[in-house]
Amino acid sequence: MTNPTQITLEKAEGIATITLNRPDKMNAYTRTMGQEIIAAMDDIDADDSVRAVIFTGAGEKAFCAGADLTPEGGGQVFSDPTPVDDLSDERVRDGGGLLTLRLFESKKPLISACNGVAVGVGATMQLAMDIRLASETARYGFVFARRGIVPEAASSWFLPQLVGVSQALEWCYTGRVFDADEAHRGGLVRSVHAPGVLMSEARELAREIAQNTSAVSVAMTRAMMWRLMSADHPMEAHKIDSRAIYRLSRGADAKEGIASFLEKRAPAYPGKVSEDMPDFYPWWEQRVYE
Repeated sequence: MTNPTQITLEKAEGIATITLNRPDKMNAYTRTMGQEIIAAMDDIDADDSVRAVIFTGAGEKAFCAGADLTPEGGGQVFSDPTPVDDLSDERVRDGGGLLTLRLFESKKPLISACNGVAVGVGATMQLAMDIRLASETARYGFVFARRGIVPEAASSWFLPQLVGVSQALEWCYTGRVFDADEAHRGGLVRSVHAPGVLMSEARELAREIAQNTSAVSVAMTRAMMWRLMSADHPMEAHKIDSRAIYRLSRGADAKEGIASFLEKRAPAYPGKVSEDMPDFYPWWEQRVYE
């Protein structure tokens, strides 16, 4: 990817770290930042050396303090200078939703290390990530009703899936900012950590994935969990489970998984998500449900 200006992308030990990098603005979100994250995800999905991704914010105060509403932020969130009458026009699409939909399509597991304030899109972008860790200083807020708008970034789908509809509605109805402990109790975050150890905990989790698992298995598992939890009947999951088990059990990664277990050694999985996904993937585009 070209040199980003509002994020940084680092890769080491099979782990990519995307850092929202506008600390002087509390990492407030702009269209440029969204485009740079999407470009980084395209780079990461094409890089077979990357096995897991961590998101965090630069500085000590914020993960992302929501959309940058200032003129220098470049976004006219509440006053579009070129109004559109046709609501199916591409210009109507929510930028936060474009980002979370791209994160949803990721082939790599996504870990959020929320190091401070995360309100508005700063909170909703994390919903499309798989595992969320929080600093004791983290603060979350689905503040849209206090701004006269509605939840964005497809959060009306993601948030109830993660925490249940009652908790999702309470946080969105009130629009209040709440602390990491409440986020943990409500099921939004997996764990809460002292600020000094948050990133080391996130990296340890990412390393556990990177060093011990098949990239193809993880990519398939991610797609299956996110896409099948809303299926109308468990038979839909059974159809995909069956295809996946049949194909992957005959592949090189399964052979290596069994061999490394029997030989009591670390695995060296040869499979690559760029070229070794099963032939029915992506099944949602091939309509194999029928």
